[in-house]
Amino acid sequence: MKRLPTGARRLTVLLVALALAMAACSNAGGGDSTEKGGTAGPAPANGAPGVTAKTINFSMLATKTNNPTGACIYDCFAQGIEAYFAFRNSEGGVHGRQLKLSKKIDDQLGQNQQSALQIIAANDTFGTFSAAQLPTGWGDLAKAGVPQYVWAIQPAAMAGHDNIWGNSGITCLSCTARNYSYGAKLVGAKHIAALGYGISDSSRQCAQSVRDSIGLYAPETGQQVSYFNDTLAFGLPNGVGPEVSAMKRAGVDMIVSCFDLNGQKTLAQELKRQGLADVKILHPNTYDQKFVQEAGDLFEGDIVLVSFRPFEADPGDSALADFRKWMDRTGAKISEVAMIGWIDADIAYQGILAAGPSFTRQSVTDATNKIRNFTAGGLVPPIDWTRMHESATQDDPTSHGAAQECFSFVQVKQGKFHMVGGTAAKPFVCWSNKNRDWSDPTLSSFK
Repeated sequence: MKRLPTGARRLTVLLVALALAMAACSNAGGGDSTEKGGTAGPAPANGAPGVTAKTINFSMLATKTNNPTGACIYDCFAQGIEAYFAFRNSEGGVHGRQLKLSKKIDDQLGQNQQSALQIIAANDTFGTFSAAQLPTGWGDLAKAGVPQYVWAIQPAAMAGHDNIWGNSGITCLSCTARNYSYGAKLVGAKHIAALGYGISDSSRQCAQSVRDSIGLYAPETGQQVSYFNDTLAFGLPNGVGPEVSAMKRAGVDMIVSCFDLNGQKTLAQELKRQGLADVKILHPNTYDQKFVQEAGDLFEGDIVLVSFRPFEADPGDSALADFRKWMDRTGAKISEVAMIGWIDADIAYQGILAAGPSFTRQSVTDATNKIRNFTAGGLVPPIDWTRMHESATQDDPTSHGAAQECFSFVQVKQGKFHMVGGTAAKPFVCWSNKNRDWSDPTLSSFK
């Protein structure tokens, strides 16, 4: 599979998953999270690693120790996976087997490859879930044929591997996106700043995409980039005082900051210190209720991008009600990264279900890559995994990219998130990717 340059639109958090289709023609449009997969009784062990007559065992590789982002990653990712497994196991599992997260490994930020090699050598789990800041072992796992279900904030490490799936397809970091201009429109901003970390390709190119997007749509929106800096030190260890002073002089009224949670907080504190608390921040992450509440009024009025059906939306006929129910039953706290784990677990389930009782790693890979319209039961915009293992480009948005650019927006009001832009029934704000022209978005909901 040809490799293309890729990147993540968000630094630490972002977008959607995949699933099934192969055996039953009725599932060919698949990915319905409400689909039942239990059988009359446990099938015999089929020889696949981690598969017994009664269980399908998975490993998890995620960052806990030395996590620099301020986000709950290791524990929350595991909670989402295990809540989903509990849901499916209550229905009989899949092909008569129970789903189990039997091995959890902390990659300690810098030990991802060593941990991946440990999983490969043990060869006692069928597939691996991974939420990594430095995914140096993903390529080794892919080469060994291990199906991987990942937090898709590192699309460059996913690209070209047809046995790595995530909560979104491969995103084009360098491409323009209408959501930045739309977010500014929601708060009436005209003078935009774009900020990124110089050491991180994802963060730096995110800031560049913001700059290019605001510039591209300026004739229609009347917005302009009044300040740009993509060279800031990771985590803002020296603060951001001079930069905020420069933005104040430039008359900036909204900032799009491609930072982690701790960086967002440092920026908001400096804005308040310099009397710029009314300047709104558009966050490509920070969808973290506990973090926002603990920050007091620092993020009041800010806009946050959400890549899945927000918790504040009506469940409708989506799987959001199942997510809430099983997170509660398993004693887990609802969080963004838990939702990513749930979506990834649905990919694993749907692929195994589609492959049939005598599934192998390869047959699950083949079955999963036949899915054309995966939505995790309406939780994410449709993903076509027949073509989305590679990146779109600025000139060609759809050969490998999504048919639509879709996000949800929430706004912080008195420490809580509220729907904005979309509605509770139709929370996704979408634009067609047939071209990159500016237009009014379509409000959408998915099944």
